[in-house]
Amino acid sequence: MNVNYMYSLLAVVVLFLLSYLGVKVGLAPLFGIVIPYLAVAVFLVGVVRRVMGWAKSAVPFRIPTTCGQQKSLPWIRHNKIDNPFTPGGVVIRMILEIVCFRSLFRNTRNAIREGKLVHEWETWLWAAALAFHYSFLVVVFRHLRLFTDPVPVWVQMVEHIDSFFRFEILTDSFHFGLPAVFLSGFVLLAAVTFLFLRRVLSPAVRYISLAADYFPLFLIFGIAFSGILMRYFSKVNIRNIKELTMGLVTFHPHIPDGVDPVFYVHLFFVSILLAYFPFSKLMHMAGVFLSPTRNLPGNTRAVRHVNPWNYPVPVHTYEEYEEEFREKMIEAGLPVEKE
Repeated sequence: MNVNYMYSLLAVVVLFLLSYLGVKVGLAPLFGIVIPYLAVAVFLVGVVRRVMGWAKSAVPFRIPTTCGQQKSLPWIRHNKIDNPFTPGGVVIRMILEIVCFRSLFRNTRNAIREGKLVHEWETWLWAAALAFHYSFLVVVFRHLRLFTDPVPVWVQMVEHIDSFFRFEILTDSFHFGLPAVFLSGFVLLAAVTFLFLRRVLSPAVRYISLAADYFPLFLIFGIAFSGILMRYFSKVNIRNIKELTMGLVTFHPHIPDGVDPVFYVHLFFVSILLAYFPFSKLMHMAGVFLSPTRNLPGNTRAVRHVNPWNYPVPVHTYEEYEEEFREKMIEAGLPVEKE
């Protein structure tokens, strides 16, 4: 039984208690100013270091992952997207991979059905991954209103599209309304729950899952859950929160009064995720652009890929070999070019 998820869950619970109780005992400046700044610094330095390390790495082989026929003879049909021959084809393939998760859409899994090995299409994994990433992106865009003044028009448009339900009653005597329900927050919560359950319930995936695979899932779950809790239930003072966030981005940080401790928990979880990001598998967000399995054309039949690790070495040509061993080759009855 894989119990790695218990260690990750325990770690997130400890982080929750540290932040919540820490704010209660007067450590709000630590969790509201110091830790966010440190997290952003670790995130930026860590991402730059890893990207620079990947960029400096030599590519000894041309190893693009392909799912189609490489360009060869004119009468053989060439798959221009799954096995691109030109840089333009690589760009199209990368766009489809990044925007649509095309390789994951084509993913299959093995299963035993009626005593036979069959390949099943993992559509639900592709849909959950797509929902997870796009909802997370929308959530990040929506939160830009807390760090900008005035709020950009496109951020307001994203909010308007994301809020699918708004209920208001306007009369001359009173105004009654409910806050807009942002779909992205609930989709993010549902998607991360699906990804967690898949790791727990699928024996094959559970077997290869480490604590490092569960930790970011629990962190993101905590971020989404605490955000929903603040918006729809605890009713935090958004003006005080924006005052705090604007102080952070303008480098004039201060802690306003009346900020709910749940917000500091939310901010602490985000800070931990940022600091953890460069050292985890989450770096695939940047690594996909530098992966030789994705960013190289499949043109090995037309262009020779020279190994950058090769260096000049002394060679012994056949002519030199025959010149050295000609007499012995003749005695042994071996053919020679020169008698």
